[in-house]
Amino acid sequence: MTERFEGSFTQQEPIPEDGIEAAVAVMRHGRLHRYNLSEGELGETALLEQDFAAMTGARYCLAVASGGYALACALRAVGVAPDDRVLTNAFTLAPVPGAIASLGAEPVFVGVTEDLVIDLDDLAEKAAAADVLMLSHMRGHICDMDRLMAICREAGVTVIEDCAHTMGARWRGVPSGRHGLVGCYSTQTYKHANSGEGGLLVTDDEEIAARSILLSGSYMLYERHAAAPPAAAFDRLRWHVPNVSGRMDNLRAAILRPQLSRLSDRSERWAELYRAMEAGLWGVPGLTLVQRPEAEDFVGSSFQFLLLDWPEPTVAEVVARCAARGVELKWFGPEEPAGFTSRYGAWRYAPSVPMPRTDRVLAGLLDMRLPLTFDVEDCRLISRIIAEEVRGVRPAV
Repeated sequence: MTERFEGSFTQQEPIPEDGIEAAVAVMRHGRLHRYNLSEGELGETALLEQDFAAMTGARYCLAVASGGYALACALRAVGVAPDDRVLTNAFTLAPVPGAIASLGAEPVFVGVTEDLVIDLDDLAEKAAAADVLMLSHMRGHICDMDRLMAICREAGVTVIEDCAHTMGARWRGVPSGRHGLVGCYSTQTYKHANSGEGGLLVTDDEEIAARSILLSGSYMLYERHAAAPPAAAFDRLRWHVPNVSGRMDNLRAAILRPQLSRLSDRSERWAELYRAMEAGLWGVPGLTLVQRPEAEDFVGSSFQFLLLDWPEPTVAEVVARCAARGVELKWFGPEEPAGFTSRYGAWRYAPSVPMPRTDRVLAGLLDMRLPLTFDVEDCRLISRIIAEEVRGVRPAV
């Protein structure tokens, strides 16, 4: 009998009970706005910033309304202006070039390798084209950060890290988001900590932190932050930095704080799921698995594989046949955007030129979520279904 997967690729775990209790406490006292505090109260948002700064080893942290807001805030804070050019990955999600374009700046796309990381040779060639790189650790894949930072230092390029998919990951022991000048994270539902929407920004730079807090809409109440620079850092800036409101509220912060302490456990569970998928697809003819370097301590919250050089109709058939058996694969190949799987050429607000090596990778790239509502047996079943369908439609060699 043909096996079918009956689970959901979008069903996340419930919020932990202590997160629910903390959220209810905020709702009971009614002080949801981060600056609406009682005498002597620090507030859940300030405490979250303090906790996340400690977790990442950053001097400063700001909690904001979304990961996309964190990206745009970081760009403004480092001085990106209209008509500036900003380097970024060709393989990313729309909020990354969207953050650049929202400032009137122009994304300059850098290619992707078969390991789904930014092409460092292409970056080296294009580094002189811009002063800022918004590096997307897309789908949790971390490039050789030592070489990347060396390229950017030599070219005088400031690095902002988009860590939407790498909260809790490390490169040679350094937390993702701590190589560049600014690290930006998302707490949207499908990320590693879930508040529905939300974001975090970290930096060791006093001025960047002060600018970011002012941009987020502090109303000069920056002394109510627990992971912020001293008040003197704001003295010169506060008259000149506009309010682009994007604060996180105490309700979402209350939901998030208990999840931070569980991130290590969650990462271990994701690793089990990822390795089960990998084992189930190992050696399937025509299917290429993504190689993970030893220096990368990744969080396997999603899984990708490649059907390189397959005809487009055949890849589409694999997707359709897997879907008929309950396995939801997202394909980055089609020109027409489908949900979040848009490609660099589809973002018409961001002019681009074709990149044949990158296009080859994206044409064969298939992606799936691994929610923690799955178990190892689920992943073994999913991988069996994918393997059978790939074998069943594999083009003749």
